[in-house]
Amino acid sequence: MFSDSHSESGSLAVDRRLPSLLALRCFEAAARLENFSRAADELHLTHGAVSRAVRLLEDELGVALFERRGRRVFLTEAGRTLARAVSGGFDLMRQAVGELRASGRQARRWVVSCEPTLLMRWLIPRWPDFQARHPAMEVHLVAGGGPFSFADGIDLAIRRDDFLWPGSYHAEPLFVERVGPVCRPDKAAIWLRLEHDGAALPAGAPCLHSRTRPSAWQDWALAAGRGVPEAPGQIFDHFYFSLQAAVAGLGVAIGPWHLVRDDLDSGVLVAPLGFVEDGSRYCLLSPQPLLPGSPQADLLVWLREIA
Repeated sequence: MFSDSHSESGSLAVDRRLPSLLALRCFEAAARLENFSRAADELHLTHGAVSRAVRLLEDELGVALFERRGRRVFLTEAGRTLARAVSGGFDLMRQAVGELRASGRQARRWVVSCEPTLLMRWLIPRWPDFQARHPAMEVHLVAGGGPFSFADGIDLAIRRDDFLWPGSYHAEPLFVERVGPVCRPDKAAIWLRLEHDGAALPAGAPCLHSRTRPSAWQDWALAAGRGVPEAPGQIFDHFYFSLQAAVAGLGVAIGPWHLVRDDLDSGVLVAPLGFVEDGSRYCLLSPQPLLPGSPQADLLVWLREIA
């Protein structure tokens, strides 16, 4: 009859107990650097602590792991065998820990897609306030307009309702769109004047257009009850280019109030004709209703506050 210390073949069972993790860390660093002092610096320990940990490991294993020659140390054959195993084990642990940390950060990060001009001119300038209020909420802002899919990694989206989105999307209204002609203050007397029967856009005033909002002037004219200006003007690829062209004094652009409010406050642009609702609105879209008290709900509250 064999005791528990023997295997079925009668030989002694292999002792599979692992040495202390600190001892293995000290050995791995010393083996990799071939220097106890540099290993101590890397591990934020003393030279003596590393030396003692390695000596205890050698005593526990019953083999010499280093050949000591004065101030230098060299791995023995047994040391090289253990170094390969320990190094590989630590590499696997580092990889697993890194992946878990990355997945944890990803799980806490929300991707919010916002129309480019609104993102640039309205949301980003106010974003530091949101970060100060919710420092633990990590949000990645991305520019995107028109149709999209939550399957593409988007958690929330801010869109104007100028296109049809799937009925399964949940929409929370943010604000209505109000638009009006804007230009530089020094050009207002020439291009935008007030008459006894209201405001008028003089013939020949250069109108700025964009391919991303080709009907901006028509929408404003319809909402304001005015005729569509027939003045020639430049056409830009993106809406924010037309607004920047107005800032540069190149002409008159149709500016949504939320997109030009900062320029109006600073005096860069003026809007003598005021703003009118064009019948559209912006919404915060989500794949399902927002849960009260959730980070997404906190974002919605803040967006409505700054609107």
